[in-house]
Parts: sequence; structure tokens; C-alpha cells
Amino acid sequence: MKALAVVLAIAATAGSTPPPAWHPDMAEAIRYARHRHGEIAFAVRTPGGGAWGWHQTAIFPSASVLKAMLLVAYLDLPSVQGRSLRAADRALLAPMIQQSNNADAGRVLGIVGPARLRALAHRAGMRRFAPVTGIWGLSRIDAADQARYFLHIDELVAPRHRAYAMHLLNSITPTQRWGIARVQPFGWRLYFKGGWGSGTGWVDHQVALLTRNDERVSVAILTHLDGSHAYGKETLRGIALRLLKGL
Repeated sequence: MKALAVVLAIAATAGSTPPPAWHPDMAEAIRYARHRHGEIAFAVRTPGGGAWGWHQTAIFPSASVLKAMLLVAYLDLPSVQGRSLRAADRALLAPMIQQSNNADAGRVLGIVGPARLRALAHRAGMRRFAPVTGIWGLSRIDAADQARYFLHIDELVAPRHRAYAMHLLNSITPTQRWGIARVQPFGWRLYFKGGWGSGTGWVDHQVALLTRNDERVSVAILTHLDGSHAYGKETLRGIALRLLKGL
């Protein structure tokens, strides 16, 4: 039933539109961000060209945000895209996304390789993405690219596996549902992935797609050198709360 619900939700967004007469409260979000420690950037996108951002082209280490790209690149492999997923595929992808398993991310990167990540970034219209293979969490991202990617992430997934990919992004384990997941607007479905420096406050990121009927909004919030993971999570929550006000 859950997989069917995801299929229906995705189908409902086929002719996606921006929320009518809505825009993010950039002034409040910027005012809040300026009083927080660390480096902060964020971006918001809606269909039809709606684009807002603050420091949105500043480069950050990706941490586990990269896993949302690894997921799509794996499902788009020629050996995977046209067949049913096997137990081994699911055992690799589900922990990587739902529990943010790092070992599985390393395995997936070894399978897809940096060239497929670059190709995905090009297809998504990313402009500053750069993969790093030695320590994949050091891959280079910015908020503008990530918001652009998540706005249409479902369309980037091989059609046969679209519902499965979106189900994973919609079912992050409860212990990792902080920040934007704490202020999810009523009636909106949330698909997201976070990245954090193993609880150190080195980075705390979240990138997300919110959908309601045929409306959609993407958000990317990136932070660096927060001081602590708890502080970084509160920064994510505070910025998301202000950006999404009125949805």
C-alpha cells in the first residue's frame, strides 16, 4: 500500500506547478541565518523558473547529500534500469538512503563511478558539482545545484524504479528526521536527504522536495562549521521554518 501511495503521489505531480501566490520568506530566513554560527547557504526552486537563494553558489563538502545522487545513478545503470530490482539491489540502496549507511554509499560509488555522477549532474543542469572518489563526502556541491536537482529528482530516475526511489527518500528513519522534517507544512509530502559530519557539526545539510497535488517546491540548506550537530540541526530547522512559511 505504501508503494502504491508513492506512485499516486508522483503521478499527481506530472503537470507540476508552483504554489499559487507563494514565495519563500527570504528576508526572515536571511535575518535568522546572519545570527547563526558557521557558513550557511540556501536555495529554493519552484516550477516555471521560481528561484531564490542566499550564498547559493558557495561550495560546500557534500557529506551524505551525495547519496541522493548515488541512488539515481545506480538505478539508471544500463544493467539495472530495465529490470526488476533484486534483493541485493534493495539491500544496498535502502540502508544507504533510509539509514544513511556510509559503507553502502562507498559500494554504490564503486559501481557507478564518478563519470556517471558527472553525467547525472549534467542532465540535471548542475553547474558546479564535482565528485571526489577518495573520500566521497568531500564531493563539491552548492545550494543552487541541489535545489535544481531535487525539484525534478523523480523525473531523473529511470521510470521503472521511480516509485521505489521516491519511497526511500520519503521514508528516512525517524532518528534522522530533523530540520526540515520538523517543520514540514501540513498537507505536503516530503522527500529529502540529509548530510552531517558524523555528529560533529562539521557540516549539517538538507536537500528536499515537497509536493502537494500538482504543486512542488525544492529546498537546499547547506551549513559548514556549525560547532555541534545539535546547533546545526537547529539552524536547519530555523531556516526551513522561515523559508516555507505560508505553504
